[in-house]
Amino acid sequence: MHLLAVFSLRNRALIALVTVVAAVFGGLAMTSLKQELIPSVSLPRMVIITTYPGAAPEVVNEDVSSPIEAAIQGVEGLEGTIATSTTNASTVTASFAYGTDIPSAEQKVQLAINRIKSTLPEDVDPRIVTGSLDDFPVIQLAVTSDLDEAELASLIETSTLAELQKIDGVREASLLGARGQRVVIEPDAAALAAARLSPQAIRDALDANGALLPAGSITEGDSTLTVQAGARIQTAADLSSLPIVGAPTTLTIADVSTVSVVDNPVTGISRVNGEPAVTIGVTKTPDGNTVAVSHAVNDQLDQLAADLGSGTTFTVVFDQAPYIEDSIESLATEGVLGLIFAVIVILVFLLSIRSTLVTAISIPVSVLIAFIGMQASGYTLNIITLGALTIAIGRVVDDSIVVIENIKRHLGLGEPKLQAILTAVKEVAAAITASTVTTVAVFLPLALVGDITGELFRPFAFTVTLALGASLFVALTIVPVLAYWFLPRKPRAEVKLSDEDELARPTLLQRMYLPVIRWTLRMPAVTLIGALVVLAGTIALIPTMKTNFIGNSGQNTITVLQSLPRGTSLEAQDAAAGEVEDTLLAIEGVDTVQLSISGGGSLAAAFGGGNDITFSITTDPDADQDALRETVRDELESLRDVGDVTLGSEGSAFASSDIDIDITANNQTDLRSAADDVLAAVEGLDVTAEAFSNLSETQPYIAVVVDRAKAASVGLTEFAVGAMVSGAMQPVPAGSAVIDEKTMSIYITTGNAPATLDQLRAFAVPTAAGPLPLSELASVEQADGPASITTIRGLRAATVTVTPGLDDVGTASSVIQEAVDGLDLPAGTSVELGGVTAQQTDAFQQLGIALLVAILIVYVVMVAMFKSLRQPLLLLISVPFAATGGVLLQVASGVPLGVPSLIGVLMLIGIVVTNAIVLVDLVNQYRERGMRVGDAIVHGAARRLRPILMTALATIFALLPMAIGLTGEGGFISQPLAIVVIGGLVSSTLLTLVVLPVLYYLVEGAKERRLERRQAKVAAA
Repeated sequence: MHLLAVFSLRNRALIALVTVVAAVFGGLAMTSLKQELIPSVSLPRMVIITTYPGAAPEVVNEDVSSPIEAAIQGVEGLEGTIATSTTNASTVTASFAYGTDIPSAEQKVQLAINRIKSTLPEDVDPRIVTGSLDDFPVIQLAVTSDLDEAELASLIETSTLAELQKIDGVREASLLGARGQRVVIEPDAAALAAARLSPQAIRDALDANGALLPAGSITEGDSTLTVQAGARIQTAADLSSLPIVGAPTTLTIADVSTVSVVDNPVTGISRVNGEPAVTIGVTKTPDGNTVAVSHAVNDQLDQLAADLGSGTTFTVVFDQAPYIEDSIESLATEGVLGLIFAVIVILVFLLSIRSTLVTAISIPVSVLIAFIGMQASGYTLNIITLGALTIAIGRVVDDSIVVIENIKRHLGLGEPKLQAILTAVKEVAAAITASTVTTVAVFLPLALVGDITGELFRPFAFTVTLALGASLFVALTIVPVLAYWFLPRKPRAEVKLSDEDELARPTLLQRMYLPVIRWTLRMPAVTLIGALVVLAGTIALIPTMKTNFIGNSGQNTITVLQSLPRGTSLEAQDAAAGEVEDTLLAIEGVDTVQLSISGGGSLAAAFGGGNDITFSITTDPDADQDALRETVRDELESLRDVGDVTLGSEGSAFASSDIDIDITANNQTDLRSAADDVLAAVEGLDVTAEAFSNLSETQPYIAVVVDRAKAASVGLTEFAVGAMVSGAMQPVPAGSAVIDEKTMSIYITTGNAPATLDQLRAFAVPTAAGPLPLSELASVEQADGPASITTIRGLRAATVTVTPGLDDVGTASSVIQEAVDGLDLPAGTSVELGGVTAQQTDAFQQLGIALLVAILIVYVVMVAMFKSLRQPLLLLISVPFAATGGVLLQVASGVPLGVPSLIGVLMLIGIVVTNAIVLVDLVNQYRERGMRVGDAIVHGAARRLRPILMTALATIFALLPMAIGLTGEGGFISQPLAIVVIGGLVSSTLLTLVVLPVLYYLVEGAKERRLERRQAKVAAA
């Protein structure tokens, strides 16, 4: 690799030009990189949503959810399915392995559903929804106005959404929470009877008209014209005038029914800060810049409000951009401060402004080259990649430090400048190349890590690799050229040319260190026993460490969920939600409260959120988010008679902090018993802040149980009676039509649907013996059934969700597991911890394997470097000792050990051997010159003392702002990683300078003594 330095010194002008070009293009790449919160992750999951109007959960589960769940089990790559059946809706969630081709899997799932579609109820149409993190809104707006809801929604759909979709980078602007309209046809029973027709005649008229049919083409002269038959229905009047076929006289739909355009039934409520509102969600294109899209939307809000008029106001209820900008700005600030601290450390050691500047140039150049690589690879600037660059700032200077320190030493010997630089670079080129390759190679096992951990941290590994690779290039090319131009050569007259030992005149640092290294070599056993004691003490501390998955992002948003008994009317839900809403608005630090009831304006509601009430809260970004969250929880706990009110999961943008306890059983009775027992066991634990079960409620319904014998006696079947009741209770879909440029659904109603239980009992059922009340053919009573039915791969399932009251997920999981293990549950019932516990366990296992593979890779690299199997083992034995500092600092800081910390440990494996490689390589060079092992160790360690301390302290001080959370934003990933690396660097530096020489001396010294004894025997013979 030293040939790069030879080439650079022969082409100094070219290297200077390359440096300038790299800086310019790096600057352009940095300013043009897209800004996001986290890397875009394609979620290997699809949701099959099916609407089944009027069906109770049991019916939905039996008729829709179970057949769909069973049909897709054979799809390749499927890891699991969860089916949830609620009133009117089925949701089947299919999870696939990360890396699965989701578009291909979606096609296979669709084919599987198509095969069984004939067995599904009529008019049931399953929809498959897939997506990635890009599908979440960049910004969500609530719109309030003096206009009525229908008029406001119409204006937004015709003008506002179109304007928003013109913005560069916007994929879609969609309106949620608007009621919309439908066409309702109410048959006139008397008119139909007089014409000897049934309601089916109206459906036949709708089916037979309003379609466009291709009818061939006609060529006349030089023109060929296509022929199109038919005309679309464009107004309600067109619909009313459709003729009825089969009537004794000419009749239209209007003659036998009433046709009207009405608002859809109110199924939800959406408010912002107490004012009725509809919601606009804006998503970006895959290539869109989240921050740029957000700014562009915000810039247009005033004009959009003015265009709508009538006191219209746009309120931002959710915006990704501010948190992204704050996080990136904070990490950038910490990175700049780290750079300054690193430069100061180098200056203190080198005591030369010129040498410091030559060394420090590697930091900005390496980072700028990394920006070029990020743009070329399609990566974005986010808290993961920027955190990687910030972490790398302390490491990219290492190679340059070793090079410049050795160049200065040779220049100080009075050698000709060119010769001194080439000789100095040649001495260390192999060592710094091996150390950099080793540091980079530890990230290769991340390719083996799956799930969200691998998806998120592969960009981290790639970014660090780019920066470190660039730093090696800079150290071997740009630094030698700058040293040639700017570093002075010590005049030969000032150099005392003698054969005296290098340590005859040690520096101040060497004078402090030499007694230590000599004592440890004399007392190797004491040194190793001391190291083992420290290692044992560290291992003993590991059980006391807090653990989590990824940690809390600290975003200024809170979600509150309110649940009322199933079957609660919309008016009652509104009244109960109003109390919670008023309480939230009165809390200091709460800026915006968006309320969504059922089919309101929330995203959850857009995907069939059920009967829950959701409050999306935006808080003051300057407030203490943890303290404010506890204040909200305390205030809500003081409310009475408002149902169950809980805070949503606190976590990062891609991981929940809730612990799910998944329960499966063979039947509903055992499932309910087990769920109740588990909930009772965990909700009183000290580690539990909140706990609830998705099986904790029942939903009242009216059960119509047909007496089959009575029905048969009047010429009816059970199915026929049920179909008549269904037709009377709910409007029958009859297609759709474009009315006044809006697509509206068409429904045929009976006009006399029973509105009470007594009216349903009195409902007249036509029979061969004449009309009979329904109560004579069936029992009609109110009953209780499950509010929802959940199955996992076909087995009845329930989930008890626990929100931990502490940041130690590991301890909380252990306590909960112990409580669950002590329960006596029904036979055939299984209980398994999921949620963040399963994510953490899986991530820790995979990263543990990655750590072992990384150690193997490092060993292979070092064997190639040292041409020895024994010496690399010495360095690997050092790895456990290096982790002691990381563990001790993690325990002392109180920061939980999570995935970012383990990524830091992965980095440590590479870092700990970096300085060791440089040290052992020099010791081997001294031995090749004829020195004995002990003398070679003392000389090598003393000579490498300054660069080892410089690289370690430069990295430590570069990471210090991040470790202490100086800015407090975006540190939930970078802070634990920095803490582990700093602690590990402290211990690994002591290890390299004290323990490693002892290990080397014991192994290589014994080998040397055996060789001397054999030589003595040969000489004596």
